[in-house]
Amino acid sequence: MTAIHDRYELPPEKAALHRRAVRLEWWTIAFFVVAITVLAVVLGQSQAMKAAWVEDILALAPPIAFLVANRYRNRAPDDEHPYGHHRSVAIAFLASALALLALGGYILVESVLRLVEGERPPLGLIEVFGHTLWLGWPMIVVLLATMVPAILLGRAKTKLAVQLHDKVLHADAEMNRADWLTALAAVLGIVGIGAGLWWADAVAAIVISADIVRDGLRTTRTAVADLMDRRPRTVADNRPHPLPAQLTTLALDQPWVADAWLRLREEGHVFVGELFVVPRPGTDDLVGRLDRLSRLLRDADWRMHDIAVVPVPAIHR
Repeated sequence: MTAIHDRYELPPEKAALHRRAVRLEWWTIAFFVVAITVLAVVLGQSQAMKAAWVEDILALAPPIAFLVANRYRNRAPDDEHPYGHHRSVAIAFLASALALLALGGYILVESVLRLVEGERPPLGLIEVFGHTLWLGWPMIVVLLATMVPAILLGRAKTKLAVQLHDKVLHADAEMNRADWLTALAAVLGIVGIGAGLWWADAVAAIVISADIVRDGLRTTRTAVADLMDRRPRTVADNRPHPLPAQLTTLALDQPWVADAWLRLREEGHVFVGELFVVPRPGTDDLVGRLDRLSRLLRDADWRMHDIAVVPVPAIHR
């Protein structure tokens, strides 16, 4: 028996959190547009500084992907999309992961090449209100100023991502982490250049970009696995989600159920799947029992969006 869930919106408390997440993403876009513009003014020849600038450009991808997916994820099923549009969230998650991976890869390759070539980045001087300053000082000021919003935005999104089971939001939080780490590396590189350590700029960028590549690879693997209908995973630590085991136990607790096996997959922030049950001999009103069990499982957790309860003679594990 197939039970079609008629809820497409989040529960009221989750909907309020999601509206906050949407506002955060709009603030993120505004912040990075300003940061990109300001960094372009003081860019100079620092490799780590350029890395921070490119990172800010790529950091626009996750919030844009989140907002685009938000326009589609709650649309009701239609003839062309009988399962709904929840996979738009998974596609946005993949786009965010690829942006993170591309960022780290670009910075890593560029930094290694600069280090191998022994390039010594000249920072030069700049005139501000009639005073001549070393360009490194305004660079450092701008970088430190951009770090604070990135840290605050990332922390806020990480908390919301877990509460909403939203991996796009979590990937965006990882991008914000990469942003302030890159800015920190750029500061260290600029200080190194000022101290006469020409290689400090490239080394700082290599260390941070390697960490970004690691996060990008891990996030991309997770995004691809979710699109291939892997069993649900938690947002923060990517471990098997406990909900399938809990729902299976709930089904086996029904007196008329002799055996049960559940399979779930993620479609964005919600779960869908099938429960196969072996009714006990002599079970009456089977259709009604299947329908009630389906509703019980859906009501057990807000993430359960659609589940088909199917009677079978036996389960072969």
